[in-house]
Amino acid sequence: MVYNSFQALKLSALGLGAMRLPVVDGDDSKIDVEETERLIDYAMEQGINFFDTAWGYHGGNSEAVVGKILSKYPRDSYYLATKFPGYDLSNMAKVEEIFEEQLRRCGVEYFDFYFFHNVSEKNIDAYLNKEYGVFAYLKKQKENGRIRHLGFSTHGTLKTMRRFLAAYGPHLEFCMIQLNYIDYTFQQAKEKIALLKEHDIPVWVMEPLRGGRLASLPQEYVEKLQALRPEETIPGWAFRFIQALPEVTVTLSGMSNFQQLQENICTYGTHAPLNEVEMSAVLGVADSMLKNKTVPCTGCKYCLTYCSQGLDIPMLLGLYNEHNFTNGGFLAPMALEALPEEKRPQACIDCKNCEEVCPQQIKISEALADFVEKLK
Repeated sequence: MVYNSFQALKLSALGLGAMRLPVVDGDDSKIDVEETERLIDYAMEQGINFFDTAWGYHGGNSEAVVGKILSKYPRDSYYLATKFPGYDLSNMAKVEEIFEEQLRRCGVEYFDFYFFHNVSEKNIDAYLNKEYGVFAYLKKQKENGRIRHLGFSTHGTLKTMRRFLAAYGPHLEFCMIQLNYIDYTFQQAKEKIALLKEHDIPVWVMEPLRGGRLASLPQEYVEKLQALRPEETIPGWAFRFIQALPEVTVTLSGMSNFQQLQENICTYGTHAPLNEVEMSAVLGVADSMLKNKTVPCTGCKYCLTYCSQGLDIPMLLGLYNEHNFTNGGFLAPMALEALPEEKRPQACIDCKNCEEVCPQQIKISEALADFVEKLK
């Protein structure tokens, strides 16, 4: 197992994420405890020492199951991470209640790593609101040793990240972002890494395979990649891409069956990052995949001054692209929820003024109308 340094610790470069544990009869809230224990036991045996869960995973059952299984091991033999569920604004006034319940669920006296969960446009104001006291409470728990290391996860924009870092940056020790060779450009992960580097904050990775999307590829892409590195698996290409980024400390993968776990552990038995030629090839694959399912907005902003509704068209098209490429998901709806009604895609009046100045000749009004339909 490859290990990376974090302060005085040695963390397994591959961590086991507990959001996609094996379940019974397809019911996400019913974790297959026996099979999950088999996975965790094997992970521990093979050198994984970082386990990540959260309040809401598996209908609220992930923390308890993971905590119970890990309880048979010495507490200093693994690192346990969980998160404050600020993605739900109704939780903001319950930080103490939730934190105490998380300790009880997991059966531990402290968390090695604790996240502000999913800092985003929807919740940034609440996270920064001192009346809720989320930061003050979690900072106190760190001072009391009940949180060893404090950080945050985010699907938010660079602007949102900058606001959060401006407020709490000196107190944050790590950040988890969605990072893979698609989102390196698509979700501005490259720029997010650079921003975190400015603050000396190491990167944790979620969705390295983009929900399994990068675990298998169309044959034309497989042949292109295998010509460069015949021995590498297709999922391995995604992990080797991340290994080429020195800012990354831990990569979390939600491994839901034994085969996935074995294959990923095998990959992380060696540090074999992509070279420049291979990086160029895999990013070329990403570009080709994106072109098939996205509109070619470059963010030039020519359209902004011509929109009679004052819509942030590049931002809306970016969310439209995300929703199309992912075939749905929560990211676009979550971001739109933070906008007033009059700034959402349904506010477009189909005047087409923006289209007259678009250098890419995007049919913006049609794209926004399609977006509205897909969100229903």
